[in-house]
Amino acid sequence: MAHVRRLISDQDFNEAMERGTRLRVFKDDHIIDTGGIIIRFDDDMVAIQSSVSDISYHSRAACEFFSMKDR
Repeated sequence: MAHVRRLISDQDFNEAMERGTRLRVFKDDHIIDTGGIIIRFDDDMVAIQSSVSDISYHSRAACEFFSMKDR
C-alpha cells in the first residue's frame, strides 16, 4: 500500500530529493506527471526526471506535488 504525502515546504522538497522519492504532480486537478524524482528545485519551479532523457519543469505556484512512499 502506498503512503501519500503532499510536498509544500523547501524541507519537504529537499527530503524527497535526497531520498529519491517518486512523485505525482497535479495541475488544475489533473495528473500531469507521475513516477519521476526531483533533481532540482527553487522558489519558482521543480525539475523532475522520469527517465534518462525525460526532464520536466513544473511551477511550484501552479502545481501540487505529492510523494509516493511504499510502506
